[in-house]
Amino acid sequence: MQEKDMVNDILSMVNSSLTGYANVIAQCADQNLRQTLQQIRNSDEQFQYNLFRVAEQKGYYQPAQQASPQEVQQVRNTLGH
Repeated sequence: MQEKDMVNDILSMVNSSLTGYANVIAQCADQNLRQTLQQIRNSDEQFQYNLFRVAEQKGYYQPAQQASPQEVQQVRNTLGH
């Protein structure tokens, strides 16, 4: 297996895990467990971002074009934030 394939597989697995954490956290009533899961999620998000940056630098991943400030504002307005 090539390095590019391994990096992309790991990114895919971490992204799936992050989705799973979001679902579990949203349904967690125990505050201590919720905080623990949030800490794990935050750590995984940081790992994912660091690996994404490496993949991007090596040309393994081509991100979507950056959004303009107007597009960002439109999303904020739409979502009410």
